[in-house]
Amino acid sequence: MAGSCCDSGCSARIAVSPRFRKALWVALIINAVMFAVEIVGGVKSGSVSLLADAVDFAGDAANYGISLAVLSMGLMWRSRAAMVKGLSMAAFGLFVVGKTVWAGLAGVPPEPVTMGAIATLALLANAGVAVMLYAFRDGDANMRSVWLCSRNDAVGNVAVMLAAAGVFGTGSAWPDLAVALIMAGLALSSGVAVVRQAHRELVPAQRIVA
Repeated sequence: MAGSCCDSGCSARIAVSPRFRKALWVALIINAVMFAVEIVGGVKSGSVSLLADAVDFAGDAANYGISLAVLSMGLMWRSRAAMVKGLSMAAFGLFVVGKTVWAGLAGVPPEPVTMGAIATLALLANAGVAVMLYAFRDGDANMRSVWLCSRNDAVGNVAVMLAAAGVFGTGSAWPDLAVALIMAGLALSSGVAVVRQAHRELVPAQRIVA
């Protein structure tokens, strides 16, 4: 009986919280807007950590869109979406590593005032998103990936602000580069965590369907 229900998709459905759906829409819009703001600010200031954070905003906006698309689907589809998001988080981390190496070879320090101002604005945006999503942090892999995205963004913004202060005080690009590498490590570790949880959820879900 359970097998036939899963085959038709009825037992795999969940009751979707309207609050969670609304929070995802707000998060998607905020991340899309901040992606544009940080791209402009990163290019203007020459900050690799701001550009890295802009790419993260773009990835998060796409991830929130994926989460909305699969929100009412079965566990297997939500876990598959979480797997994609975890891999994208890890890919972002690798991108940041490459960008940091390139910026380190160039050796030109970023403009710290613009860098710090935009990082502060981004922190306010991400802190608001993180507060909205905090209550959903212990859900399935899909929900957890959404929470990790918002948490990583807030932590990354604080780090960019510290990097801006370091660049201002030293006149060197190294604080910016160091923060970019930290952000890369955070993205990689979170991506691996989401992929592992998604894999644990996929195995029993696939057995049920089979």
